[in-house]
Amino acid sequence: MKVEEMVCIMCPLGCRLTVRQEDNGEIIVSGNRCPRGIEYGKQEMIEPLRILTSSVLVLNGELPLVSVKTNKPIPRRLVMKIMDILKNTRVEAPVRVGDVIIKDILNTGADIVATRNVERAERSDAA
Repeated sequence: MKVEEMVCIMCPLGCRLTVRQEDNGEIIVSGNRCPRGIEYGKQEMIEPLRILTSSVLVLNGELPLVSVKTNKPIPRRLVMKIMDILKNTRVEAPVRVGDVIIKDILNTGADIVATRNVERAERSDAA
């Protein structure tokens, strides 16, 4: 049997959950005050998922970085691998909110999308 304690983040109540996975695979959640806590506890025990937020370098932009996020939750075990990919990712300005920066990252079904606009920098060619 495997037991984990966690705080549910599915609603503002922040219930303290106890999640037990029995030897037969059955998952039992206690401590929840709403039904969403049961699903959250089970998902956390099976495969924790997270929305990832970060930033990516912008070439020729008025800002050096653009904020990005996954458009759906990804397995927590892939967060560091995805961060390594984002660390080496560059995009060309202009960038618009919702632009897909990386499609289906690591075959998760999630896209990395821009969460703000970054305009192209004005060039000063005066010499």
